Amino acid sequence: MRIDGRHSDALRPVTISTGVNKYAEGSVLIAMGDTRVLCTASVEESVPPFRRGSGAGWVTAEYGMLPRATGTRNVREASRGRLGGRTQEIQRLIGRSLRAVIDLTRLGERTIWLDCDVLQADGGTRTASITGAYVALHMALQHLVQQGALASVPLTDAVAAVSLGIFQGVPYLDLNYEEDSTSEADLNIVMTGSGALVEIQGTAERHPFTQEGLLETLALARRGIEELLVAQRAALGLS
Repeated sequence: MRIDGRHSDALRPVTISTGVNKYAEGSVLIAMGDTRVLCTASVEESVPPFRRGSGAGWVTAEYGMLPRATGTRNVREASRGRLGGRTQEIQRLIGRSLRAVIDLTRLGERTIWLDCDVLQADGGTRTASITGAYVALHMALQHLVQQGALASVPLTDAVAAVSLGIFQGVPYLDLNYEEDSTSEADLNIVMTGSGALVEIQGTAERHPFTQEGLLETLALARRGIEELLVAQRAALGLS
């Protein structure tokens, strides 16, 4: 049993609330345990310069943590005048993950911005952002269909993500902060609904982990992501 009473293969309680921002074309508040992220999808009828004239659209993301998302107040990155390396890495990961499951040609020359703002952080903020941003993106695309701007939702698959850790050679699913800070290995897995891998991030913190351990972790990640996919479909009214 873990710190919070879960078994090694259990997700934290997950809730995905939709329509939490009346202005955004898609909006979600996702909670995974005590981690809470607000994800909004905004449609812009233009594309970056490198996409102009291509007939294809673009999906991109921005990520940030509110000053009191953690135990002590963080200075807003806007106050420093630059984004930190961690923030840039996470928002690029979110963008890559969502672009992996959309047909940008069918989207047309428009951009969808996914803004992921962490209201409260207790581990797994990047994975919660990806899981919630997919729902917000789907809602924005449904909005475009309803407006007659698209013939159909141009998604090719679903996508979700989960964090994992290894303790004494045993993989654990969906880490909270205390577990994340003490694990022997820390991993983030992004996977599509069909089980294809989008990204594997993994680092040994104290002891190297084996290839067999990695395979066990991937199998555990898939089971967890299958549960998240069910929660996504329920939030979208597709189940």
